[in-house]
Amino acid sequence: MSAYDKILKLLPYKRPFLFVDEIISINEEGASGNYTIRKDEPFLEGHFPGNPVVPGVILTEIMCQIGLVTLAMFLMDLDEDSKVLPAFTSANVDFLSKVIPEDKLIVESKKVYFRFGKLKCTVTCKKEDGTVVAKGELAGMVVKSEA
Repeated sequence: MSAYDKILKLLPYKRPFLFVDEIISINEEGASGNYTIRKDEPFLEGHFPGNPVVPGVILTEIMCQIGLVTLAMFLMDLDEDSKVLPAFTSANVDFLSKVIPEDKLIVESKKVYFRFGKLKCTVTCKKEDGTVVAKGELAGMVVKSEA
């Protein structure tokens, strides 16, 4: 099993709240991955009916799952039987462009620091064509869970 597959298997999310299709790269300094917005996402149904737009809170979650949680799990070097709970602690995100169904988003993070179990990253979310849709700083931690 590749390191990418191991991390995907460990993620404590399931559809419809799993926002990671692929981990593209991950190392001690950062992570990147992608997620494509599906036409049938539950959050789109009531968010501007007839003209669906992905809410900023969902964009932030996508950035957290790909850019923060996967990197924290990599840095913690968890085994494949680990159970974890991510704890999101802070965000400062600017939203720069709208995201609609079928947009493929590419998230890239760069580690600012990882100490005492807390991770802080700068994270950028772009469309496939390079348009930056959101960027900012995110922080959180991943703790091992008994359940």
